Amino acid sequence: MSPSSPFVARENGSLDFEQIRAEALPLAGLIMLFAGLALVPFFLAAPVGVGGTLGRLFTLVAQLVAAVGTGIVLIYVVARGVQLAEA
Repeated sequence: MSPSSPFVARENGSLDFEQIRAEALPLAGLIMLFAGLALVPFFLAAPVGVGGTLGRLFTLVAQLVAAVGTGIVLIYVVARGVQLAEA
């Protein structure tokens, strides 16, 4: 195992929970941000009814926001992984 392995303590080879927590919290915040943004159109579609044109539009907007958010989260994870691997 290389001495610069991410999430592994150099002293004893165990998991570095502080680094894991430091990486997980921003990721969780980003996921919650896009999940919250995607829920807004779903909640707007519920009273209108999903069968109507406006309800379908809100549902499509919510799915678009969720898809874009998923892409942004995946890009963040890959970019952060590359940064950690180079450090």
